[in-house]
Amino acid sequence: MQRAAVTLTVGAAITLGPALDAGQTGVPSVQYRSPEGVEYRSLPETDAVKSARAALEASPKSIPRIIDLGVAQSGVRQFREAIATFTQGLEIEPNNALLLRWRGHRYLSVREFDRAFADLTRGGAIDGTIYGIWYHLGVVQYLRGDFAEAAASFTKAQPIAPDAGELAGSTDWLWMSLSRAGHGAEAKAMLDRRPDSKPVINAYARRLQLYRGEIGPEAVLTPTDTDDVQIATLAYGLGNWYLLRDDRAQARRWFERSIQSGGWPAFGFIVSEVELRRLR
Repeated sequence: MQRAAVTLTVGAAITLGPALDAGQTGVPSVQYRSPEGVEYRSLPETDAVKSARAALEASPKSIPRIIDLGVAQSGVRQFREAIATFTQGLEIEPNNALLLRWRGHRYLSVREFDRAFADLTRGGAIDGTIYGIWYHLGVVQYLRGDFAEAAASFTKAQPIAPDAGELAGSTDWLWMSLSRAGHGAEAKAMLDRRPDSKPVINAYARRLQLYRGEIGPEAVLTPTDTDDVQIATLAYGLGNWYLLRDDRAQARRWFERSIQSGGWPAFGFIVSEVELRRLR
């Protein structure tokens, strides 16, 4: 049932040919159309994208400049355009693990989970030292309902997290994956070791406070949280926390709140879509 729910999402991620042309002219382009028919678009193009594109045009076979453009495009939610950019790089260097990491991440953003899984697993086989490969592979596995496999990926990501924010994120996802895999005691023991001891203020750090009982559920999402991705991330964490307590009504409420945020690139939003299909 879990795997079937995710397959539906892949089918909804329609390849929208005009999106690339629109992105190149700076017009917000359709990136993702939900199964319910809701269209989610990129943001207006920025000078950062234009500068990165000009730099790549001056050196079209430069992998660093290809990555710079793809990352800049991703910053304005031009994920399909970024996929095309990273694909351009992979035509030059087919076994570049960093390009596979980035393209896999962006396939995840547009809900093409099978393609994301293929890129990330291939990238991990080429270079197992890239944090972003294991982190995003873990998210894909979690979406597919393969929670034990997700836990294994986040276990690889956690010790090589590049900063405190990513460490909090990989710790959060590892706790969720272990918990959903039925390893609650192991999840608690991992939190008790406090691997995320570096101070940071972000949505994952707040969710970890909830898991540890340092704050209650009413303190997770506050009136000061106005960013769409922040709301989607916090709301999913609450929904999953309630789901683990077998409170399906509250879980559904918070998964719906995550989607109502409009923060469609957030992993919390993406997983909430899948969770709501599982709860039907």
